[in-house]
Amino acid sequence: MTYLSDLDSSHTIEAKVIQSERITPDNVAEVRSIRLNINHPDFTYREGQHVGVNVPGPHPFGHDRHFRLYTIASAPEQNDDDSIDIELCVRRCSYIDEFSGEEEPGIASNYLCNLKKGDTLSLSGPYGEAFELPEDPQTNLLMIGSGTGIAPFRAFIQHIHQKPEQWLGKMMLFYGARSGAENLYRNDINNDLDNYYDQKTFQAFEGVSKRPWMSQDDDGLHHVLEENAQDIWELIQEPNTHVYLAGLEKTKHNFEQIMQKTAGSKARWGWMVEEMKEQGRWSELIYS
Repeated sequence: MTYLSDLDSSHTIEAKVIQSERITPDNVAEVRSIRLNINHPDFTYREGQHVGVNVPGPHPFGHDRHFRLYTIASAPEQNDDDSIDIELCVRRCSYIDEFSGEEEPGIASNYLCNLKKGDTLSLSGPYGEAFELPEDPQTNLLMIGSGTGIAPFRAFIQHIHQKPEQWLGKMMLFYGARSGAENLYRNDINNDLDNYYDQKTFQAFEGVSKRPWMSQDDDGLHHVLEENAQDIWELIQEPNTHVYLAGLEKTKHNFEQIMQKTAGSKARWGWMVEEMKEQGRWSELIYS
């Protein structure tokens, strides 16, 4: 596992906010799409990578800087002036202070969500392994994520549909949210992913919590995975299928439990995963 302290954040670049818009309704948690312009000759990135946001201090406990990673939610595209625009998907967060017991605003998320068009900020990176798109357009793609874990998949899907040739393999996206309004790129405010649903090979399966008012942990993803477990298992057994998994540790844990049951044993599922990893057909982007 990589820790923030292991990353070199000494080399920074400046980015300018060109757009910040809320993509969830007012009655659910605030998530914003924040577009940044970066005009630096050395900055390039690939799908699945992150940038580091450097939040200026002072901060609690005498820290003068706060550093946080965010996954880029857009495919690389260079502007006419050679600058690059990137998009971040940011949920405004809060946490309970372990000493006072009071709710406090998350430092990085609130900093980003409060930025206005024209503001500048300091970034570093990119960091992390990219989600590599197979060269063969006959490849099947299985994508699984929840919450802001959908960010790299949005970038991935954009990249696929920027390519001039038609993608002939199957594309299956499984995505979970606590409510329909929290489906970040397919709700009443933002229907971004609808741009791709008319593709014959692209299917998206959305799960929502059956009791969103009772549990903060239930995002509905395990429900939709259980309902489609047999189809997922059959797709994974095809030798041209690549798996992409993004989100929290619980996303990976729930998926593993469901597939172990579907495969018939923990050992058989483990063997399948190891084989796919050896063949370069398994990619993970898991947040702690």
